[in-house]
Amino acid sequence: MESFLEGCRAALQDHVQSKRAVHVVLGNEACDLDSMVSALVLAYFLAKTSLDSEAAFVPVLNIPRVDFPLRTESAFLLHQQRIPEKVLVFRDEIDLAGLNKAGLLSMTLVDHHILPSKDAELEAAVVEVLDHRPLEWERPPPCRVTAELVGSCATLVAERLLQARVPILDSQIAALLHGTILLDCVNMAVEASKVTPKDARCVSRLESMFPELQPRNQVFDALQRAKFDVSGLTTEQMLRKDLKSLASKKATVAISAVYVALQDFLHRPGLEQDLAAFCHQRGFSLLVAMTISFGDGKKPFRQLLVYSQQGQLQDAVCQALERSSNPSLSLSRLESPCSSVRAYQQANTSASRKKVLPIIREFLTQWAGASPTGPSMQPAVSSRVPPARVDSQGTGSHDPSGATKEPPKPLRLGEDAADEDTLLPPTPMNSLVDECPLHQGLPEVSPEAIFERVNRIATDRSLGRRSPEKK
Repeated sequence: MESFLEGCRAALQDHVQSKRAVHVVLGNEACDLDSMVSALVLAYFLAKTSLDSEAAFVPVLNIPRVDFPLRTESAFLLHQQRIPEKVLVFRDEIDLAGLNKAGLLSMTLVDHHILPSKDAELEAAVVEVLDHRPLEWERPPPCRVTAELVGSCATLVAERLLQARVPILDSQIAALLHGTILLDCVNMAVEASKVTPKDARCVSRLESMFPELQPRNQVFDALQRAKFDVSGLTTEQMLRKDLKSLASKKATVAISAVYVALQDFLHRPGLEQDLAAFCHQRGFSLLVAMTISFGDGKKPFRQLLVYSQQGQLQDAVCQALERSSNPSLSLSRLESPCSSVRAYQQANTSASRKKVLPIIREFLTQWAGASPTGPSMQPAVSSRVPPARVDSQGTGSHDPSGATKEPPKPLRLGEDAADEDTLLPPTPMNSLVDECPLHQGLPEVSPEAIFERVNRIATDRSLGRRSPEKK
């Protein structure tokens, strides 16, 4: 596959200059491991099997190149399989709109089937869809649609390769598909409610064809560690990796989950300057970072950091967090080497970031409708103030009037999903209009939500609630 990917960029440039067809295989905007591997492998498959086509087949990763280091598990697996970043083509490196206007573009969508409104003009170029979500929109013929509710889109790609008359699979491609399916299906754990019989069959088939594949537990554990490994990231990247924001008329607050011990984070060189730059560049009034580290028994330790250059706002947010009773975070102050940073130990380790978000939202709703009075700086409650908006992309967007809008409430995955951040995309009204709930792209799956689910599964197994799964 390396030689194919190395040639993609040159082939793309050649076809653009000579005005010849380009077929793009495009994953979703979250660009997680499933989306990335599905795009790479399917593009390779199409290039090898579409012998009567004169198009250049190019897998495009649907993020800017600068965001690739944030996908730590993807970077890990591609590096492990000897695929360097330099051979990849990212969304900011190809002019899809220009190719489409020139009549040169055709597209296959993997791991999604609805384009956001900013890409509405590309709809006519879509000739195939491969997705593992429920279809929200039926594409008319001649578009080929493969949509099955399996645990991983990579399962559908693997099935395509396994059924092909032309032998395409090799150990490298098998390892990419194998690792991706295992990660998506939580190591094939039935209690995770992700794996389906087709996922299981594909994994078993890959293992029987390529016995040199690493054991499942080894593959899954390595990818899980990589997903939460932030050791190679800058402070800005660590904060952006798992970022949400809340906005009201008077303030916009960033809430990041950071997978490192608080003291290690606080002693990063130039931290205070990095926090100031992060908030200034993105228009955040205040930053709350929940750091998550693990004890010997894999029990999570949660600590909080509250940063702002607005002293009154910082005081008020800290008081709201300290005084919260639903839930009580059981906070105790810690020493901080930075004058503009408040640090806390959180004794209530079950209160994830998802539980902290409503506390901040309620505070912002009150803060937006009141002037701080008295030494406590606690704003009065106003029922007329619109609720603060949550934004998983960290943009803190508002409507033109300055008021915030309550987003639609999406469905949640799994029976116990009330404790998780993992969301299904909201049902779209029309993917071709700006008011479609998907017009900003699919919501990202939170690493914190994945950690919470996997940690519960590990705990259940250690307590003997489930019999250990074979292999």
